[in-house]
This record gives sequence, C-alpha cells and structure tokens, in this order.
Amino acid sequence: MENYYQAMFSVALVVLGILLFACLIRSIRGPRIADRIVAVNMVSTIVTTTICVLALAMGEGYLVDISLIYTMLGFLAVVLLTKVYMGVYLERKQKEAEKGAKTDA
Repeated sequence: MENYYQAMFSVALVVLGILLFACLIRSIRGPRIADRIVAVNMVSTIVTTTICVLALAMGEGYLVDISLIYTMLGFLAVVLLTKVYMGVYLERKQKEAEKGAKTDA
C-alpha cells in the first residue's frame, strides 16, 4: 500500500510540474496583462499544492506551514501586480483623454 501512495504522489507531482510549465509559458507570452496576472496567481497556487503534496509524501508537517506562508506571499504579489496594472491603465486612459481634448480644440 505504501508503494501505491508513493506512485500517486509521483504522478501528482509530474502533473503539477506540467501545469506549472504551462502557466509559466502563459505568464511570459500573454497576450494581455490580465492573462499574465492570472498565470502568476496560478503558478503560486500550483507551487503551494506541490509543497503540500511533498509534505504528505515525506511526512513533514512543517512544509504545510511553509505553503501557508507562500500562499500569503503569492496573494500579496497578485494584489501588487494588479495595483501596478491599474495605475498604468488609468495613466494611459488619462493621456488618451488629454490627446483627444487637444485635437478637439
């Protein structure tokens, strides 16, 4: 039975690795900023899940604490990226509005 669990943990880690690679590609290629932010959030979730699977496989409880800390850091990173994106978006809209006002005058 122990070998069955180890095989399942290995399969889960391989699947998570493939999904992580796919999310990394999406975070690099885009095409939009929103896609990149969602991909970064997914990378954080997949890494957290991977740490939890490793905690089960190795029988180490402290890894769950590390995954909780990583989850908080991932959440803060997504909030920060969204805040920066919103600032850039609003600045771009303001410049477009100023440019449109100049052409009307």
